[in-house]
Amino acid sequence: MKKDVTLDVSKEAQASPLSRKSVLDFVQKYTMVLVLVLVAAFFTWQTKGKILLPQNINNLFAQNAYVFVLATGMLLCILTGGNIDLSVGSVVCFVGAIGAVMMSKGMNMWIAVIAMLAIGLAIGSWQAFWIAYVKVPPFITTLAGMLVFRGLSNVVLQGKTLAVKDAAFVRLFGGGADCYVPDIFHGEGINILCLVVAAVAAVIFVAVTFIGRANRLKKGYEVASLLSTVIKSVIIVALIAFFSYKLAKHKGLPTALIWVALIIAIYSYITSKTTIGRHFYAVGGNELATKLSGINTNKIYFIAYANMGLLAAFAGMLTIARLTSAQPTYGQNYEMDAIGSCFIGGASAYGGIGTVPGVIIGAILMGVINIGMSIMGVDANYQKVVKGLVLLAAVIFDVVSKRKQS
Repeated sequence: MKKDVTLDVSKEAQASPLSRKSVLDFVQKYTMVLVLVLVAAFFTWQTKGKILLPQNINNLFAQNAYVFVLATGMLLCILTGGNIDLSVGSVVCFVGAIGAVMMSKGMNMWIAVIAMLAIGLAIGSWQAFWIAYVKVPPFITTLAGMLVFRGLSNVVLQGKTLAVKDAAFVRLFGGGADCYVPDIFHGEGINILCLVVAAVAAVIFVAVTFIGRANRLKKGYEVASLLSTVIKSVIIVALIAFFSYKLAKHKGLPTALIWVALIIAIYSYITSKTTIGRHFYAVGGNELATKLSGINTNKIYFIAYANMGLLAAFAGMLTIARLTSAQPTYGQNYEMDAIGSCFIGGASAYGGIGTVPGVIIGAILMGVINIGMSIMGVDANYQKVVKGLVLLAAVIFDVVSKRKQS
């Protein structure tokens, strides 16, 4: 809602930049960013700094690329009212199996890539039809999909592991030892290109943040305090600088990270700057009111789940490229990683609330916990316990916050 411009500006001018309210607002809004910093500090202490080694930072992104992709798509499903897609892990496995079989028979890589994306979109559209137009609950529809496509994966692969031998495909989508963007500056001991890309990204982020804030003030919209905006920018830029330096000390930018960054940028723009993005939030906020306002809510549901199938196919490509093979067990629990990242990253269990950057923070937090506990030698079963408790804590925080606001 618009407010009087003079009133908003005067309030901001009168408010102390270090006011208690500003600090509390910042802490509440960026709770998960602060939690990520604290968790990273804890594992740095527990692992005696091993978690910060360049190779482990590289693994954080390379091993969790599929989580970033799936969580971005899962956010759109959750925005529609807390709905989820349980089939994504099986779709990742099935699409990856189809692609591996096609390439093993000598088919051109690009034809295989197009086919995998088309199959993923078709699967997503199939499930979206039942959810959006027949009104079958998403939980039931995608649970059926989880079983169907896991079974079909076994049929396609005949229960065996199939190697992916197309070197160009593996290199392009983040697998193998040479899956890094070449350093055109030929730095000695450090990848200069990685640092340059990070610097450009940081400048763009700061410019977009402050220009956007100025535009909102000019139009009379409510904005976060200047202190909050500055602190957020400093933290994000510091994280960009830290991660880029670590990657530069290893081998540079993994190709998988380039794909992930592209998807994050596209979906961040869609959810925050486009009409269709606003509609996702509207449906989750109040579906009946959204329908009465003339928005086709069935179409929104259809787009959310069709898109999820497309991104699951892309995650399937990243998975078989990284592991240089396809097998019937791939993709297990991928849906749980994606759902957990969304809720931990601030998406509401009731729908209508959540952002792509928040989801990425949640995914990074999950990745830090995984790598930290692995370095510490924590049993895999206890790792699941910890992740489950973290997810429960995030949802409890969301529920309690909503209760206090009502």
